[in-house]
Amino acid sequence: MAFDRITHTIDADAPGTQSALTLFKVGPVDAKTKIYMQAALHADEQPGIMTLHHLLPLLRAADEKGELSARFTIFPMVNPLGMGQRVFEGHIGRYDFRSGTNFNRRWPDLYAAIATRVAQTLTDDGDENVSMIRQAVREWLDAQRPSSAMQKLRHLIMTEAYDADYVLDLHCDNEALVHLFVTPDSMEELGPLADHMGSVAQLTAEDSGGGSFDEVWPSLWTRLRQAHPGKPIPFSARAATLEYRGQADVFDDIGQDDAARLYAFFQAKGFASGTPPTAEAAPAALPLSATEMLRVEQAGLLAYRVELGQQVEKGQPIADLIALDGPGAFIERTPILAGTSGRVISRNVSKFVVPGNSIAKIVGTESLASRQGYLLED
Repeated sequence: MAFDRITHTIDADAPGTQSALTLFKVGPVDAKTKIYMQAALHADEQPGIMTLHHLLPLLRAADEKGELSARFTIFPMVNPLGMGQRVFEGHIGRYDFRSGTNFNRRWPDLYAAIATRVAQTLTDDGDENVSMIRQAVREWLDAQRPSSAMQKLRHLIMTEAYDADYVLDLHCDNEALVHLFVTPDSMEELGPLADHMGSVAQLTAEDSGGGSFDEVWPSLWTRLRQAHPGKPIPFSARAATLEYRGQADVFDDIGQDDAARLYAFFQAKGFASGTPPTAEAAPAALPLSATEMLRVEQAGLLAYRVELGQQVEKGQPIADLIALDGPGAFIERTPILAGTSGRVISRNVSKFVVPGNSIAKIVGTESLASRQGYLLED
């Protein structure tokens, strides 16, 4: 049994400044299964912090009773750099100020890092291959020399996550219903997670084009399996981004319920003792390429015509854009039309929008010609 609190210090880029990064380790240290969780990688997305705040006591109590059969590594607030990004009392938190890099984009490609080395040492024993691949990742990490504060942060995170069997990255949208981003190979085992979360959509992509954190881990195993079909390589890193509604949805009762639902998932998978409550089956997974990120082409003031969760048809007005300049300023309204049929799962809290802003996600069932390559919102 263990309930350990560990704090790492990250030297920032400015002289004399540091950031503290805290993690918790819970559960039997010799447990075969490792579950890694983090929240607020986009530091302006904080519902996950509240969820993990309520989950930690549940795990601690279960561990004290000997009811956990998995070990957990949890960063309740994984991005102290982004948490400090306040400008004129507004919290930014999504991009590294020094490099301009989105904190959840351009993570290292582990397959490219170790594929050549691994190819020379694969055996006919699946468990041995898993251990060898993880060791190769660890040795690659140990050889890195991060310089900037963001690189140091990422290195610490990856060093804690590299050997996890499950990687759960807690985020949120602007204004949204609960949903998941998940790789196809992960979806089979994470179906119960979607069920217990009450997720309204499971959006799948093997590579969404941005190098996001949740794709780092399963991508390694998927690509190794594809490259070496004659060798036993068990798929060993199931991962997902858990989108917990919108940025404003940080409340005790919601976080408590979300934590209980996560704990029920762990029970359903046998990682915690007890029988989980019955969960309603979540909708079937759909390709992320079938989800429209509806955008505006000019500046204006949004007046929505649809609610979250509403089913819409292609060509249906989702909102009106009220003109704010030109001859029709403050009088004319331009309808913004859905480009696909499906369910509206997110909207934009900010009603003043500029060209290129996304105003809604519409989850359709058929891949869209316009949704190829880079599939993420930003």
